[in-house]
Amino acid sequence: MVKRNRAISLRYLFFDFVRITASPGLLLYRPKIIYISDKAKANKKMKGGNLIISNHITMVDPMLLMIGLWRRRHHFIATKELFAGKFKHWLFTKGFKCIEIDRDNFSFATFKEITDNLKVGNIVTMFPEGKVNLSSEGVQMFKNGAVMMALRSGSPIIPVYIKRRPHWYSRLIIAMGEPISPNDFKTGSILTKNDLDNATAYLREQEEKLEDLCENHYKEKKVKRG
Repeated sequence: MVKRNRAISLRYLFFDFVRITASPGLLLYRPKIIYISDKAKANKKMKGGNLIISNHITMVDPMLLMIGLWRRRHHFIATKELFAGKFKHWLFTKGFKCIEIDRDNFSFATFKEITDNLKVGNIVTMFPEGKVNLSSEGVQMFKNGAVMMALRSGSPIIPVYIKRRPHWYSRLIIAMGEPISPNDFKTGSILTKNDLDNATAYLREQEEKLEDLCENHYKEKKVKRG
């Protein structure tokens, strides 16, 4: 049974211990959150259950999101390969509260764990690109399976974009979009393939807009430093 994500909880003892000991990362990364609109900024505390979708540029993206969006704990969706071995399985499921997923076979158990967390007001975070994107061509195509789970979760979807840091000492920039209702994509009582395709394209488009926002913000800062 999934329990509500409380401010102080023995269930998150290990998770919170790591967060506290890693707090010097705030000084190193100096995270800055930028918002695509006033509506997005009004939602910065992300109250209640929200499903975050993010681009995926490095293996440490979960850590970057925990540093940047520190107000809430994250339950990251991670591929089953990460859980290989008893210690890793304990570490990521019990320690970091990750949700295991098989990219080739989305199980009902995985979907239930995601929706159960959202129903009690927790944050669930996924990377719809499916793997780390090493390309310089921007956000890659989203996996339909990941988007389908996002839509069927019934919770608000929050697009987030992590900007690549040009240097190790560069400031971490994260852009946040407006909350999106899964119901906006349904044309009938059930989710059709056409609905899914439209939603996948739309969510990727939102990520691209956040990418542009980050790039413009970075260029403006360079001009001011001039």
